[in-house]
Amino acid sequence: MGINNLHSLLVLCLAALILGGCVSSEPADSGPDMEPIEQAPDTSSSTDTSAVPAGPVVENGKIVLPTGDGMNTEMLNGVFYFDFDQAIVKRAGHEELNKHARVLASDRYLRVRLEGHADERGTREYNLALGERRANAVRAYLVAQGASRSQIEVISYGEEKPANSGHNESAWAQNRRVEIVYR
Repeated sequence: MGINNLHSLLVLCLAALILGGCVSSEPADSGPDMEPIEQAPDTSSSTDTSAVPAGPVVENGKIVLPTGDGMNTEMLNGVFYFDFDQAIVKRAGHEELNKHARVLASDRYLRVRLEGHADERGTREYNLALGERRANAVRAYLVAQGASRSQIEVISYGEEKPANSGHNESAWAQNRRVEIVYR
């Protein structure tokens, strides 16, 4: 008799769990024929302030944020420059990197690729390693500010993808960079 009671109790508990999972979480006043209406994607230009997104949006590898006034958007700068033969994140880029870190920390589904670059001086192998050290420095900064390491991919192009093909200090300064590309 004890086993039958235990069996009945288990059946009742299982039934309660199944019925509990079927309870609707819709508000009572939604009505039987009320379904959410899907809105068409926003195809307006980014200067149109009539349709500002509620949260961060990825556009062409860049991140666009709504501003505090709710009327405009801000596209974050995704390029960070380095001194010659250095892989130290410049203080001038900290504020913008903090914004990127906050965006990544607030949405764990966002992913970025950090593309490290170097100028043409040095061997191909050295510049690939330098570009990787630079991208890793940016990753370390973002992680220290709250981003998850799993959200960040690092790649180095060394000197292979110059932003400026000139052969002077001005061009080289533009090529010593890390670019943040959202995916």
